[in-house]
Amino acid sequence: MPFFSVIIPLFNKAEYVERTLNSVLLQSFDDFEVIIVNDGSTDNSLKIAESFTDDRIVIYSKDNKGVSTARNYGVIKATSNYIAFLDADDIWKPNHLDALHNLIVDMPSCALYCMGYIKQKSDKSKIRAQFGTIADGYKGVVSAYFKNSLPFTIAGMGAVAVNKAKFIEVGGFTEGVTHGEDIELWTSLALQDKVALHNIATVIHLINIKGRVSNLKIDDKVFPDFSQFNTQESHSADLKHYLDNNRYAIALGYRLAKDSKNYKFWKNQIELENLNKKQKLLLKLPVDLVVTLKEIHQFLLEKGFYISTFR
Repeated sequence: MPFFSVIIPLFNKAEYVERTLNSVLLQSFDDFEVIIVNDGSTDNSLKIAESFTDDRIVIYSKDNKGVSTARNYGVIKATSNYIAFLDADDIWKPNHLDALHNLIVDMPSCALYCMGYIKQKSDKSKIRAQFGTIADGYKGVVSAYFKNSLPFTIAGMGAVAVNKAKFIEVGGFTEGVTHGEDIELWTSLALQDKVALHNIATVIHLINIKGRVSNLKIDDKVFPDFSQFNTQESHSADLKHYLDNNRYAIALGYRLAKDSKNYKFWKNQIELENLNKKQKLLLKLPVDLVVTLKEIHQFLLEKGFYISTFR
């Protein structure tokens, strides 16, 4: 039995999947299997994946049911006790699985194991994820997961490994949810068990690229039902603050789309004291001005300037 099962959902990533798979096969720690779940791709993605001859790679093809269903199916097929998730357009540095393996060996009682990561839009536009007050290089159990998951969530998709039994225990990813399904799952795990982090960047997470679910029109997105955490939020200001910032991101998306009904639905769940001045301002400004500011933000991102309303 391999130590890791690497789960890669695949849907129309022909431009990226070869580079992603090469980054897996170049890992210095090589005790793993790779499970690719082809989620009904209509481009050349499957053919490219099938061109790899490494016997550690297994490919399953299914009708398109979304990334949550694909990942859950991959876990069902996994033979390892630890699951490492990777999207088909992200990249692992060669030491990623080795660092995760060492973290698991050092802290075997955790449910979720996290590495640092870099968000990249272009060669000019890169930013190292910062986790609250946690120092670069920190290795250990995270004492305040939700407090330190702003401005970036500690558990980033592609930068985590999860204990398979714990994953199954909380029910896996909610099928049908297309956006924020990872936030929902990591929240469930962090509420029930310990989270370990080695804060060195071993993952490059590409943003704003063709085919990403995050780039769908908001009308095509399905978000988690965060109300399932209302009881826990009433006892944890850190959790409420964290989830309100996620609700804010959804509300702002609906505001930019000029969907007042859904905007109000999400905004009304937020305690405004959990937002910073920039976030509050974007909820007050005329919507056309907010749209213009969003366009300026995208332009600056292309030029290598990263500006976030979460800090």
